[in-house]
Amino acid sequence: MTQGFLSSGDNANTPVLNQTHSQASPEREPIKHTLIGSPKAVNSTIRVLHQLKYASISDWSPLVPTGRTGEVMSILIRSILVQ
Repeated sequence: MTQGFLSSGDNANTPVLNQTHSQASPEREPIKHTLIGSPKAVNSTIRVLHQLKYASISDWSPLVPTGRTGEVMSILIRSILVQ
């Protein structure tokens, strides 16, 4: 899944997710995961989720500053099977 952040025209400080993957099929729905914390905590959580084979490290967005000192966020969007 390739994704990145683009600046919206309304507010240059608001990240907008640019998804370049195909749309989810009808029986699947996107689920959005957002990690917010210190860079160390966010990276650690991403590594744990990778070790649990939930998501590859490269599936997460780059760390983006939130505007609070020492705080970043990273986003993962996955398509899950809905039953």
